[in-house]
Amino acid sequence: MKKIPQTDAIFDQVHKVNQEADADETMLRISLDAKAPIRVGLFSRGGLNRVVVKGLDHDFHGKTPQITPFGIYLPQQGELYLYFTASKVTSDFIVDCLTDFWTTVRERYPTVATLVINLDNGPENHSRRTQFMQRITQFVDHFQLAVQLAYYPPYHSKYNPVERVWGFLEQHWNGSLLDSVETILHFARTFSFRKVKPAVHFVTKPYSAGARLTQQEMRQLEQRFQRLRGLGKWFVRITPASLAYNV
Repeated sequence: MKKIPQTDAIFDQVHKVNQEADADETMLRISLDAKAPIRVGLFSRGGLNRVVVKGLDHDFHGKTPQITPFGIYLPQQGELYLYFTASKVTSDFIVDCLTDFWTTVRERYPTVATLVINLDNGPENHSRRTQFMQRITQFVDHFQLAVQLAYYPPYHSKYNPVERVWGFLEQHWNGSLLDSVETILHFARTFSFRKVKPAVHFVTKPYSAGARLTQQEMRQLEQRFQRLRGLGKWFVRITPASLAYNV
């Protein structure tokens, strides 16, 4: 496994942040990430099935439709929220899903003032991605909820708790033909992870990649961030503007 400088320090800090969040009733830890896109069609996926199925071994008809699962998982509570899209998994898509999730659960967590988010430093949600950081800051201000981003280092995504979901989901539809969006959503709704069924949503809104801030806009936005010294790329805290200005 390839290692990068400071990997041990990053892991130690992620562990520290997670422990603090799990022990504090004013903090809620979630884990989020997307799975690899799923080809929709009569394609052989290998594996075993009680019913004999026959699928194509490759695409004969040009571009293949795809659907991408995106997960938000609460490690301590064992809750799972799955969002599926046929569009692109962009910064806007990620924060829209996060907004839908928090709108759904916030009344159950009246004491929570900080959301701790475990995630990978992927292309659409890393802490230097201007559109993501702008949208997550808007999320913070809208809900008056602080956010602590805690990233796992590259090549170590398997440690992000939501990553454990994808292998079990693959086993659930093992050997089946995922020939339509409805079929995929049906399998998702009948899936259980640690004996808990997920909330499943299909997002129909289209998303386009490429949105970004100018350098000047990002420099101004950067003033809102509290980056951990020496590990600023991996650990970022964002406080609501109303609170930040009163400090």
